[in-house]
Amino acid sequence: MNLPLLALAVAAFGIGTTEFVIMGLLPEVATDLGVTIPAAGMLVSAYALGVAVGGPVLAVATAKMPRKTTLAWLMALFVVGNIGCALAPTYGWLMVARVLTSFCHAAFFGIGAVVATQVVAPEKRAQAMSMMFAGLTLANVLGVPLGTLLGQQTGWRSTFWAVSVIGVLAMAAVLRWVPALRQTLSGSALGEFRVLRHKQVWLALGMSMLASASMFTMFTYITPILRDVTGIAPQNVSYVLLLCGVGLTIGNLLGGRLADWRLMPSLMCIFAAIAVVLAAFSVTSQWVWPAVATLVLWGVVSFATGAPLQVRVVSQAGDAPSLASTLNIGAFNLGNALGAWLGGSAIAAGWSLRTLPLLAAGVTLGALALTLYSARLDRGVPVRGAMVGA
Repeated sequence: MNLPLLALAVAAFGIGTTEFVIMGLLPEVATDLGVTIPAAGMLVSAYALGVAVGGPVLAVATAKMPRKTTLAWLMALFVVGNIGCALAPTYGWLMVARVLTSFCHAAFFGIGAVVATQVVAPEKRAQAMSMMFAGLTLANVLGVPLGTLLGQQTGWRSTFWAVSVIGVLAMAAVLRWVPALRQTLSGSALGEFRVLRHKQVWLALGMSMLASASMFTMFTYITPILRDVTGIAPQNVSYVLLLCGVGLTIGNLLGGRLADWRLMPSLMCIFAAIAVVLAAFSVTSQWVWPAVATLVLWGVVSFATGAPLQVRVVSQAGDAPSLASTLNIGAFNLGNALGAWLGGSAIAAGWSLRTLPLLAAGVTLGALALTLYSARLDRGVPVRGAMVGA
């Protein structure tokens, strides 16, 4: 077992859990702090915006620090932020604590991905990155459902105390197992921003943002949907989220295979499938077992976009793959914020919860339109850099 990769995976598990578990606890948080469900949903948007803004800021601020030291300090920030969430006396304080926690997200995954490739043989770098991000997938399968169940049974604050403990363990693992790697700085880092002059890079980032926005337009409010539309008891929602997490895991593996096969045709088919499944869920959400089955299928097709979109962005970046990967994390999280805002705005405007899947389907069609346009440009424009299955 590669202990440095295990340390990174534990940290990814904690970060992924704290990001997504809030969605399963929206009713409890809203009731305890005296705010509406849409207002509580803004905690998701604030976290996503914090990732998009805080990641680049911390990346610049820690550029000259040893990577091991940076990772440890980022986990310390993560622990402080989650303790702040657990102790927050008001909605405003919880919002501040969530944003503080989010700052370590993009920076940790960006730096952690580099470290992961340096602790294995060159031919196993992709596997190393997959191992680290497996912690994020496991967070959706186990961390979020168990965290939701814990919060529902003992109070939502207990979930953030538990995540804080995971953060302490991850920080200790980083300090103990991650080697002190030499930091190699290059004066050409700012030059990588030239990649933003390319239309295909912007299109790829737009596809990622809309894919994420589609997912979070509905997923942010999945607990109220399951509770108020489907009629599932609150204590059973965590089990449904666990099944959905299994679908997410399958989709992640499926997306990786499709990315190595035919990238753009696969993305087109996946986006079309997402729109169809979302439209179906707007109907099946009224009955328990059809709703659960559709939700699991939605998890499969939604997470199948992750690997292909990451490959698409990097393949269009030429000599700036690291920057492109970081920007894509920001694009995904901007999509998270946009989706949570769209869903909350629709609810506040009087739309029923059953209409959220249809709204999400509309956003997915926007991602499909960008994909079709980008593929059309491919046929007439030479590709820069190494294309992977595009």
